[in-house]
Amino acid sequence: MFTGLIETVGTLRSLEDGVLLIEVDPGAWPDPIQTGESVAVNGCCLTTLTTTSPLRFDLSPETLSRTALGGLSAGSRVNLERAMRADGRFGGHIVQGHVDATATFVGSREEGNSVVMRFRVPEGAGKYLVPKGSICLNGVSLTVVDPTDQEFEVWVIPHTLKATSLGDLQPGDRLNVEYDHVVKIVERLSAFSK
Repeated sequence: MFTGLIETVGTLRSLEDGVLLIEVDPGAWPDPIQTGESVAVNGCCLTTLTTTSPLRFDLSPETLSRTALGGLSAGSRVNLERAMRADGRFGGHIVQGHVDATATFVGSREEGNSVVMRFRVPEGAGKYLVPKGSICLNGVSLTVVDPTDQEFEVWVIPHTLKATSLGDLQPGDRLNVEYDHVVKIVERLSAFSK
């Protein structure tokens, strides 16, 4: 389980034959990473196969088809978060690292000290967009604003832009989306009560 609070940003070295290599600053985490540890890479829970940079991850065909990871190129910056510890603070919201779909970045505008970013989700996914509800975009916990059937906005503060790769997005870019787990449970239960 993750929180959606990004700990560091890594740089994709390569993605070939389902093997993902990510360069990470050696001082990014206070304690060493372990082989077999869960790390959210742009919001997708992956298992580390190495303990030093570059971190190595194996990606299954399912992961490559369901996420936006396969569309990244060498040099792309990726958001990284290690799994939450039981004795740690719980900021953000419950993030499982199970990507539901990919969203498309539509564009952005400045509002005061923030950047308002607009995204489009697949048809039929509007039911998961709850005003002032949580959403995870490329691993970042954000709040849904002004949702429609297929689009919504998030307001991003300067700290989040600096501490994540969200500021790198260009219109048309695809990114990983995980809808709020509670909303998904309620939607699933309501389907059975009909």
